[in-house]
Amino acid sequence: MSEGVFVHEKGMCESDSVGDGTRIWAHAHVMKGAVVGRGCNIGEGSFVESGAVLGDFCTVKNGVSVWDLVVCEDYVFLGPDSCFTNDFLPRAAFKKDPAKEFRPTRIREGASIGANATIVCGITIGRHAMVGAGAVVTRDVPDFSLVIGSPAKPIGFVGRYGNRLTFDEKGTARCEETGDLYRLREGAVMIETMGMPPTRK
Repeated sequence: MSEGVFVHEKGMCESDSVGDGTRIWAHAHVMKGAVVGRGCNIGEGSFVESGAVLGDFCTVKNGVSVWDLVVCEDYVFLGPDSCFTNDFLPRAAFKKDPAKEFRPTRIREGASIGANATIVCGITIGRHAMVGAGAVVTRDVPDFSLVIGSPAKPIGFVGRYGNRLTFDEKGTARCEETGDLYRLREGAVMIETMGMPPTRK
């Protein structure tokens, strides 16, 4: 573990793969075998299991459990008490083989998961997508999509900064905060021109 890592006196970090500048707060537990990037903030009462991966500059708010086979890429935001799973057919009476029966989940770069949202295992949340508070996500979420509800359904698109995108008749939208230019084509959004880079790097 890097010397630049802060672990609260009531926190526990057993992993030797934690990047510079990461902070692990009271009653949080990072298990041996977990991989945590640099500049992350792991809030009080959170848990990062062996086999979980957090990229650089991830924010894990209080009460979040990141289980084995959950991979969060860089700049992922996990809201308070958001919930992951890895066993699609859980039973207490039968011992499961994680290598065969658990399903991986991936949260792509820049995505945000709202407070108390539930992410069912085996899916991918796309780049810079946003999951609303309390949503139950049961299927893949495309890049830049905004989804809400149970089961979660798309209601629009957001940019890297998080603002809603409004597309003109040419299918373009610009973010006033970053200067990014986005294009909507056949229901999918992509960045055509990127403006301001992330301020945390």
